[in-house]
Amino acid sequence: MRVRRLLSVLIGLAVLTALGIALLALGHRRPQDLPWTPLDPGDPVGLFTGRKLTALRGNAPLCRTLLGRAGIGYTRLPARKDGPACGYDDGVRVATGGPLGIAYRPAVGASCAVAVSLAVWEWHVVQPAALRLLGTRVAAIENFGTYNCRQIGGGRRADASANWSEHASANAVDIAGFRLADGRRITVARDWTGTGPDAAFLRAVRDGACDLFATTLSPDYNAAHRDHLHLDQAARGAASWRACR
Repeated sequence: MRVRRLLSVLIGLAVLTALGIALLALGHRRPQDLPWTPLDPGDPVGLFTGRKLTALRGNAPLCRTLLGRAGIGYTRLPARKDGPACGYDDGVRVATGGPLGIAYRPAVGASCAVAVSLAVWEWHVVQPAALRLLGTRVAAIENFGTYNCRQIGGGRRADASANWSEHASANAVDIAGFRLADGRRITVARDWTGTGPDAAFLRAVRDGACDLFATTLSPDYNAAHRDHLHLDQAARGAASWRACR
């Protein structure tokens, strides 16, 4: 009897929460705050933008359509398979993020879901933070790469049961730093621990990434991330929980 009552209460709370979200979104005319509306990378970040971006991992045709609509030039990568757990079949190579003209150094070759997520991050988080905190625009985003057939923390076992990194499916990117339009360079390794605007910028773009990526890890997480921001779109099933540190 208690179990049935508890179940009824939980169902009621879920319904009320869904109705509350719908009324809030409709009241503000923000489709990005509703879970069932289509994703538009040009829309401001909403309550469900991050989940919609993560879901692109399972819908490569839609993902590539969104890249095109957003004006992002890309090249499809041939499918790749390395051993029992590594490889990808929806990879794209992107050299610039789109209308804002930010270059990726080197060019990013990653899953389509990561490419679209980077563009949304660039438009709605990185550039606004740079203008607000640094007084200039970002010209290039530097990275340590995407695809790497390895386990979390390194190593490589010969079976699929290992705890494989999202890098093993090109579903992650490690951001090392930013080149500004005025010639300055900001790096995670050098500037994260500061107290000035450079450090504030890095923390702002980390915090903004947490709303868009399934996993966002920074130097605050552990020493292995002392020199980069790890961003990925890990699929976590119905739970859809996000890691942000």
